[in-house]
Amino acid sequence: QAQLVESGGGLVQPGGSLRLSCAASGNISNIYYMGWSRQATGKHLELVAGITSDGSTNYADSVKGRFTISRDNAKNSVDLQMGSLKPEDTALYYCHIGGGGMNSYSYWGKGTLVTVSA
Repeated sequence: QAQLVESGGGLVQPGGSLRLSCAASGNISNIYYMGWSRQATGKHLELVAGITSDGSTNYADSVKGRFTISRDNAKNSVDLQMGSLKPEDTALYYCHIGGGGMNSYSYWGKGTLVTVSA
């Protein structure tokens, strides 16, 4: 079992920046995938960004060029640097991790709220 704790959420003005962090701990090893997803009120959950153990990344089209995901394998942490924020980025952001192949698993944090408003 793993515990994921997100931090860094808050209120930011449109056009501003914010950095989210997530630290994973517990009975985990060989994390293949680390990602950030979000859910706005009344909307579906969507994948924002993900990164594999070898550094490959993927981003939702809506955040491409504005957000950057990174990870520290030694610390089992993942960050999401968000820039040029828009009101539509307002959502509860969740970090999540997963194994691959026979080591498949999935753990999610409880989320951190990001509000983009003037």
